[in-house]
Amino acid sequence: MSTDQRQSDSYRGICQHLIGIAALLLLGISHADEAAVDPSDDSVDVPLGSTLYADSRSTEILANVERLGDSVPGSLYLLDTEIPPGTTQRLSWTATELFDGIPASTPVLVVNGVRTGPTLCLIAAIHGDELNGIEMIRRVLYNIEPTKLSGALIGVPIVNVQGFLRGSRYLPDRRDLNRYFPGNPTGSAAARIAHSLFTEVITHCDVLVDLHTGSFDRTNLPQIRADLNNPDVLKMTHGFGAMVVLHSEPIPGTLRYAATLANIPAVTIEAGGPSQLELAEVKHGVKGIESLLTSLGMIKRKRLWGNPEPVYYRSSWVRADTSGILLSDVSLGSTVKKGDVLGSITDPMSNASTEILSPYSGRIIGMARNQVVMPGFAAFHVGIETSELAASEQSADTPEKPSVSSYAGGMSE
Repeated sequence: MSTDQRQSDSYRGICQHLIGIAALLLLGISHADEAAVDPSDDSVDVPLGSTLYADSRSTEILANVERLGDSVPGSLYLLDTEIPPGTTQRLSWTATELFDGIPASTPVLVVNGVRTGPTLCLIAAIHGDELNGIEMIRRVLYNIEPTKLSGALIGVPIVNVQGFLRGSRYLPDRRDLNRYFPGNPTGSAAARIAHSLFTEVITHCDVLVDLHTGSFDRTNLPQIRADLNNPDVLKMTHGFGAMVVLHSEPIPGTLRYAATLANIPAVTIEAGGPSQLELAEVKHGVKGIESLLTSLGMIKRKRLWGNPEPVYYRSSWVRADTSGILLSDVSLGSTVKKGDVLGSITDPMSNASTEILSPYSGRIIGMARNQVVMPGFAAFHVGIETSELAASEQSADTPEKPSVSSYAGGMSE
């Protein structure tokens, strides 16, 4: 064995040990009161004059799936490694170093099928405290037989290793990694990590699913966030089976935005909340991904999963007007009418209570867990059922596109 190989194995062993310890520590760590940092540099390397769909492959990627034959594909080359057809490999991606100089590496799981097909990438834990996506990737990747797969499947379960080790959403310098894609090789630490992932892994994808949860003690009904104005992305959402779809244009700096700009159809799955594993949400996400694999022609299943869920072209967060203890009267997935009581906020000193009423008819697709809140706190996310035509007709009444900070506070991702 060469010296380089021994060093690589040593680094890998150290980091795997650290990740194992961190997984145990996560049970007792909470960073719910952390606040986002507004990036002060220009390390988001996105051309300001460009549009998401300039030179888009539009129907190319997803439509070509329907014309794929049974020809045997060639080897997949990823991270300086050859993955032959019909094999599964566990690679290692190293984006940067920890503050003590040890490379922060993370596993990359790869399954290369025996027939031609698209390459689907699954990405999780860009925010280090979002655990559900990690388990989704593990279940999907280790349940796929390469001899029954067309195309290739790439999974990166833990992108933000440094945040994961700390049980934190952020990197050690308090930056949100999902505001720096496609990155900058000479920018901040976040920009360099984003650039490394994007150039070494994401550019090998034909289709991308980015896995997230709610943030800051909020939880989300399992849902697809997708820009339904993009024909590739719209067609992609049809493959997820019984999963709610929310129209959501990606903001610059997110992985979803950068991938779509690079002509890689991308969606986000939001499921559950941070800092804990929620098996019901994990199972829901796994079923959605397996349905997508079937619709892409990558695996064969006798039946698809469930009936399509509603598509929401508009949604709104209902915010607290007073401070106190939030107690919810509804649950995720509840159907509500305009004027229904969603919950109450009680002052623990005076015992005065204020009801929170729904300003819309629709469905609860996200909500805060019961906790102490301040005025302006985003408490309930209501998906407003409306047709695409109605949504366009009401565009004049639609609030302005949110900024990075308001998007993070109310919408996660």
